[in-house]
Amino acid sequence: MEIPGECQYSGEPVLVTPSQPTPRRSLYLSNLDDQRFLRFSIKYLYVFNAAAAVPADALRAALARALVDYYPLAGRLRPTDAGDLDGTAAPNTNKLMVDCNAEGALFAEGFLPGLTAADFLRGSAKPHKTWRKLLFRVDAAHSFVSVPPLVVQVTQLGCGGMVLCTAISHCLCDGIGTANFLHAWASAAARAYDDVARAVVHDRRALRPRCPTRVAFTHPEYSCSTSADAALLPQLLAQPLAPVSLTFTAAHVLRLKTRCSPSFRCTAFEALAAHVWRAWVRSLDPPPALRVKLLFSVNVRRRLKPELPKGYYGNAFVLGCAEATAGQLVASSTSGVRLVQEAKECIDDDYVRSMVDLLEERRGAKPDLSATLVISAWTRLGLEDIDFGKGKAAHMGPLTSEIYCVFLPVVGDPDGVTVLVSVPQAAAARFEHHCCLLDDEDPNPIMKEKTTTAQHEHEHHQQQQQQQEHGKTKPKMQGSDLVGHQHHHGHDILA
Repeated sequence: MEIPGECQYSGEPVLVTPSQPTPRRSLYLSNLDDQRFLRFSIKYLYVFNAAAAVPADALRAALARALVDYYPLAGRLRPTDAGDLDGTAAPNTNKLMVDCNAEGALFAEGFLPGLTAADFLRGSAKPHKTWRKLLFRVDAAHSFVSVPPLVVQVTQLGCGGMVLCTAISHCLCDGIGTANFLHAWASAAARAYDDVARAVVHDRRALRPRCPTRVAFTHPEYSCSTSADAALLPQLLAQPLAPVSLTFTAAHVLRLKTRCSPSFRCTAFEALAAHVWRAWVRSLDPPPALRVKLLFSVNVRRRLKPELPKGYYGNAFVLGCAEATAGQLVASSTSGVRLVQEAKECIDDDYVRSMVDLLEERRGAKPDLSATLVISAWTRLGLEDIDFGKGKAAHMGPLTSEIYCVFLPVVGDPDGVTVLVSVPQAAAARFEHHCCLLDDEDPNPIMKEKTTTAQHEHEHHQQQQQQQEHGKTKPKMQGSDLVGHQHHHGHDILA
């Protein structure tokens, strides 16, 4: 949905500092924090109806309280210098640290009197570029390092509702860490803050590299393909992109899981990730011999020895990597699930330590994205449960749609998942079509002659009509309609 008009600001943004004195220190960032591909901000967007909206002054005061515990978010990123970090890291201009100086988080308050929460919910299936106005833009002349680790904008709507956007530096927090912080902020606003329950662990030295370093695994997530075909997908993905948003209900996810029965068991994530990966490859139709990858984040807090302490909010994930040729992946609806499982199973303490050491030896290394789908799961983090004291958000999701795929929670369906990803415009209809084939009635489409998007759409429409005539219901797209009292982030796939 396009948001008309410009956001009106009552004044300049303010810096919100911790409400109590906080330690002044240089905070070491681990190699998992300080990866080049994490040098961006995670941008969350929440829409609250009028009944659940909270005054901006109350949000600002609660933020100041939450920053007492999460004080690095009120600091600034800096390159390391000699003498920094008490010798934890050698001087290296490519290594970042956090100067915990309590400079403050940036907080902006805007107004969009011509927009209501109901308007937004009716059109919130897919992010639109005009949504960017809902988050204050820090001067583009600044580098990523000079942008505050936390930027917030509260936008008051004409109906009395509000939109809350946050940009949290990924160098400081992973998904679990950002969820912990947002819950702490919400609890402070609701005056239900529990200092005991909010144990926050800042120290990242548990993930120091070894001395000497020992890279004991090949780490295919960082190994680039040498195939001549590997340049094909980057060319495709350089074309204009279109966001695709699909909601899988709990029943749809169960159907995907039952594909694997009785041969083996799998989790909901494994089944859905493999299904989306396969649909992505089928929609792009690369050469069957091209090696394709799926990268996905794996939480390692409990895989390390010893485990990371409760309250650790830094980046504690590594990338799992499933890999196959395009032909192998599309030939079977369950082979991808096995590959995802194997990629998860190999990640243990030794693997994580090896990854940390690899990033020490190859500073600036980036994952191989040449023929790769990246999935980030925002489900089961409690992000949709944020309540500032007057009720939960009616919508939660990212501010923008990117080329990496996000699994989002569905409001009202705790086991449902919304899949959001941007794909080449020419492949969008094919991607939707293949995602909707839950029963895999077309086992080997990648070997077929290529067809146009219009042909795919026409064939899909004919298939739906034929199945309705025979009393068989296939998954279908239903736009961004409201179903009952539930709000779905994207198109509904209806079993």
